[in-house]
Amino acid sequence: MKLFHCGRCANLLYFENSRCTSCGSGLGFAPDVMDLLAIEPNDDGTWAAVARGDLYRLCGNYQNQGACNWLIPSPDSHTFCVACRLNRTIPDLSIPKNNDLWRRLEKEKRRLVYSVLRLELPCEPRNEDQYGLAFDFLADQPAMFDERAKVKTGHANGVITMNIAEADPVERERMRSQMAEPYRTVLGHFRHESGHYYWDLLVRSGPWLSPVREVFGDDTRDYRQAMDQHYQYGPPGDWQSWYISAYASSHAWEDWAETWAHYLHMVDTLETAWQFGMRVNARQRPVMNSEPDPAFDPYQADDFDALIKHWLPLTLALNSLNRSMGHEDAYPFVLAAPVVEKLRLVHRIAHGG
Repeated sequence: MKLFHCGRCANLLYFENSRCTSCGSGLGFAPDVMDLLAIEPNDDGTWAAVARGDLYRLCGNYQNQGACNWLIPSPDSHTFCVACRLNRTIPDLSIPKNNDLWRRLEKEKRRLVYSVLRLELPCEPRNEDQYGLAFDFLADQPAMFDERAKVKTGHANGVITMNIAEADPVERERMRSQMAEPYRTVLGHFRHESGHYYWDLLVRSGPWLSPVREVFGDDTRDYRQAMDQHYQYGPPGDWQSWYISAYASSHAWEDWAETWAHYLHMVDTLETAWQFGMRVNARQRPVMNSEPDPAFDPYQADDFDALIKHWLPLTLALNSLNRSMGHEDAYPFVLAAPVVEKLRLVHRIAHGG
């Protein structure tokens, strides 16, 4: 994630901010310029970017629900921003808890959309494009969160369904413990399910299918049978030598989706570190510079080896920082050589070859 500064006072901002905590200016993320802008209202209902003068309108969820801080370029006639237009179904907001859970989901979904836009991947709403993407945010009725409950988090035919209970930290931690998962986050779910979507869009019927099968295995294997076997018997004993997670060992589709999600974890975390000017070399004295290296943009890097070169020392630093605070490892993964090659292929496909 990039670092953002207030266009009026230069205060450092979070991606989710809708108001500057220093000068009080209104803020909005403009996806056309990929920047969080200080904005001021005009009499005609538009908002002007303080430093640029460009005109925008607030997303409908910014105005009505306070669930979004994104902007719409003034000439664009849509009511909702590019991220909120992906929503097909949202939960019943008359239920107070649902409102809170939905806002949490939206916050993490916008981080996914940010990554997709940075990678310049297709991201059209499904109601505007037959190959587009849609989100259904649903709740179990009655509420009873389980990995295989009525509302299953997953992807089918361009629609990503998310059980809103995933946004409840207590329920998510319960499921993480029950499923023996070292890592379970809302953003991780979004990135994983987007992997299934981009498999359909970029791999399934194109020239990448054969190379993907060579690396990830046979995707024609019966999926339901494979999942039943995984839940009944668990992963193979040597799964860490071949897969990024135990779940990735269940089926080639899940291996792809887990690896895709991990690639997004990697480039976005590297961008954050790059923007903060962090330089970590475990074999030498760690260095944190005040200015980022302009030559290294993780989202646009052609050289995958450069990403890995930066990534491995950074994860060591992240885990060491967490341990210093008495927390579990921030990065509970092992990148075996076959996993690195899978990430390399994902990198090539995400960048179009």
